[in-house]
Amino acid sequence: MHFKLIIIMAEDERTQNILDAAREAGITGCTVLNQARGEGVKPAKTFLGLSIDSHVDVILMLAEEHMSREIMERVAIAGEFDESSGSGIAFQIDVEDAIGVRHQIEALSEAVEERL
Repeated sequence: MHFKLIIIMAEDERTQNILDAAREAGITGCTVLNQARGEGVKPAKTFLGLSIDSHVDVILMLAEEHMSREIMERVAIAGEFDESSGSGIAFQIDVEDAIGVRHQIEALSEAVEERL
């Protein structure tokens, strides 16, 4: 079984909707890193030297390669990434090897067989 690492950076108020959408699409687990800070095309606004931009969560998900694109599409809809600038971004990279995912493989095997 081959995996993709889906990396999502989204405004923290969108995180729960994103996680719910990913679960519905078949993700078996994730890691959320809270209170990151991001900057897009337009620099963050400040007030008296203090940043007033929203916090960003970084969400890491290992997804089976045949399921990864659908998961990303659902995450993008749930996070409203294409609706407004700065709402979030998602991308995936190949995972060469992974240890500690035996339970995910067992849970995903049947779902992947149904899709193929």
